[in-house]
Amino acid sequence: MKLSLVVPIYNEERSIERLYHTITKIAEQNQYHYELLLINDGSRDHSLAIIENLSFKDDRVKYLSFSRNFGKEAAMLAGLEAAGGDAAIILDADLQHPPELIPKLVAEYKAGFDQVVARRNRRGESMLRRLPTSLYYSLINRAVDVKLTDGEGDFRLLSRAVIDAILSLDEYNRFSKGIFDWVGFNKKTIEFDNVTRYDGKSSFSMFKLMDYAIDGILSYNNKPLRVCFYFGAFTLAVSLTYILVTLIQIIRSGIDEPGYFTIISAILFLGGVQLFSLGVIGEYIGKIYYETKKRPHYLVQHTNIEEKSDDA
Repeated sequence: MKLSLVVPIYNEERSIERLYHTITKIAEQNQYHYELLLINDGSRDHSLAIIENLSFKDDRVKYLSFSRNFGKEAAMLAGLEAAGGDAAIILDADLQHPPELIPKLVAEYKAGFDQVVARRNRRGESMLRRLPTSLYYSLINRAVDVKLTDGEGDFRLLSRAVIDAILSLDEYNRFSKGIFDWVGFNKKTIEFDNVTRYDGKSSFSMFKLMDYAIDGILSYNNKPLRVCFYFGAFTLAVSLTYILVTLIQIIRSGIDEPGYFTIISAILFLGGVQLFSLGVIGEYIGKIYYETKKRPHYLVQHTNIEEKSDDA
């Protein structure tokens, strides 16, 4: 069995060597035949230099370096496309995905599972971060056609069958959490305690997390469009009812006073509904726009993978 370890990297110069040594120790202890795929997602620090140095010392280290930052989704896709193993494990470079769990993931894979997911609990997280996350998963599981579980992320083992299934999906707007669930296959979940970053700060700001959440809601269904339809129909029915009642009162009693408040309220309410609906429709149109461009998910500037393949 050959194992591919896929690690997306963005400005992780302080963690890469520690991650490498930890993985090397675990792999040698368990006598794994493996490759370490480091995907440099346009880092602005010295990450690429460190990766290249490791690749010179250890021919099991392979790397791809993007021409700019394309995002973690593109980095994971590139790693899976380059993976030559019977199974692949995706993990972060900041050591929040403990490499010590690799033997457990491999053991469950050998037991017959195609996806082995490491699910982290929320122990030690602040309420300020835990509450919005719980609300997000509660909302998204009511809105989308796939099932997402709080704590299940990218840290998982994928069999070759799952990798091939994922690579067969050529959509540009990728939401891997949804893709992992959509492709199916038999899955096993193991739990681990929440781990803080080894060094540095996360590149995911609150706005990026919000964008990621919106992508998740819009990527796998058209229910938001359906909500706009029902909301519009409900608003139209209420408006027609109000108009009818008001007309009857005018016929029976005449006009008592100008309806300034009513007019302003109606304009603001209907305007808000229209803008909200147009925003949802615009998000879908934007995704269609990017899909029709057929642009590549990423561009590679430096790599050692082809050179080693040629030597072989």
